[in-house]
Amino acid sequence: MSRPFARLGLIAVVGAAGLLLPALPARSADVYAGKTIDIIVGSAPGGGYDIYSRTIARHMAAHIPGNPAIIVKNMPGAGSGRTAQFIASIAPKDGTVIGAVFPGAIINPLLDEHTSVKYQPVDFAYLGTADNGTRICATYANSKIKTFADARARKAVVGASAAGGSTKDYALMLNHTAGAKFDVVTGYKGSLDITLAAERGEVDGLCGWDWSSVKSQKSDWLRDHKLNLLVQVSLEPEAELTKLGVPPVWQFIPDADDRKAVELVVGQQVFQRPYIAPPGTSADRVEILRSAFMATMHDPAFLADAEKTRIDVAPLPGAKVQDTVARLYATPSAIVARARRIIKP
Repeated sequence: MSRPFARLGLIAVVGAAGLLLPALPARSADVYAGKTIDIIVGSAPGGGYDIYSRTIARHMAAHIPGNPAIIVKNMPGAGSGRTAQFIASIAPKDGTVIGAVFPGAIINPLLDEHTSVKYQPVDFAYLGTADNGTRICATYANSKIKTFADARARKAVVGASAAGGSTKDYALMLNHTAGAKFDVVTGYKGSLDITLAAERGEVDGLCGWDWSSVKSQKSDWLRDHKLNLLVQVSLEPEAELTKLGVPPVWQFIPDADDRKAVELVVGQQVFQRPYIAPPGTSADRVEILRSAFMATMHDPAFLADAEKTRIDVAPLPGAKVQDTVARLYATPSAIVARARRIIKP
């Protein structure tokens, strides 16, 4: 909070700093004292994004002057697009509503040429991301598809949510670029519903599943070897998965142009757990929330809670996420066009 004042120069330092600097904490406290902040999660209860948000909510208020109450609410639909639209057009712009959305809700308006969304992802105020990570394809233990080589040799039925969700887009992407033969069945609310369907034998498994969610949602399946980990999808290999013998997707994508398109799609994983405020939220409220978010990410109590909950924490600050989104939206049109094709049926 002190950096803007350092740029005012010698006159401001001599004549005003003594008056202005002490007033800032009081004003910040006045903003949120007695208030409630809603975190709107763009997925169903019990999923990875819900688990992250509830863990963050237990600790973030302590880092906001005025100690507001923080309540988590769920608004699933359209691969988090419903929540993104709410944050863009309906949510108050006073710093009392935060969105927790799939990265697909941020990148898909770029990748879907027929999109009907009415929001511009570059206009959101990004508060930070709790994780930047890796996604996997996996099947349940009773599936005949045990490896990615199996998935390239014969059909595997994978469950998926709506377009814009990674469970659909990633399966289609691997069909088009890596030789997979996934039969994608859509309509599931989220990863928990898909894993239940896999356990019942309705589907073989799913793709585009966040590795951190696997560990928090299905640690018992990992412990009891009930999951076949087929392939890892990320810009750089995940050491933990590599140690488990899970191959990186890049060894199955020989075409250079396909690789560039996949890199664009996978670029969203840099902000795997993004938190956003509405466009037009005042700079001072955004700064309060960004500072509180990053302070939470480094709070020993939060980190202990995260370890207990089995969620990974690899945060990036809001300004960096903001820049990353802007760069993705500046991608050359030819690469965007190819990326659009590889996530279509």
